[in-house]
Amino acid sequence: MSATVDKIIEDLKGLTLLEAAELVKAIEETFEVSAAAAAAPVMVAAGAPGAPAEAAEEKTEFDVVLEDVGGEKIKVLKAVRELTGLGLKDAKGVVESAPKAIKEGVSKDEAEEAKKKLEEVGAKVSIK
Repeated sequence: MSATVDKIIEDLKGLTLLEAAELVKAIEETFEVSAAAAAAPVMVAAGAPGAPAEAAEEKTEFDVVLEDVGGEKIKVLKAVRELTGLGLKDAKGVVESAPKAIKEGVSKDEAEEAKKKLEEVGAKVSIK
């Protein structure tokens, strides 16, 4: 790889989850592309006959998705800040953009705990 590509990769490694999501959105809007469309051929190839049956394995990583804030936006905002460590502005952006992933690639126990905390303050949450 060129030095420029190496530098970009190193910069990407330092991004937070929220910053990475913002970057993907900005790239999609700037270049009028879709990250989902780019990933689709990979997913199709993985499901091709003769491919390893990964679906038979038990899922070990889960995403906690804030589906709806409910009537207690401030309480949900506080819970999101507690769970993610985000600052007030970033947490507000996450809450206001629901449905939005709050945590990604976490254990089942951690996902259940996050879901419980968010539901206690009136949010609707799903685990995917």
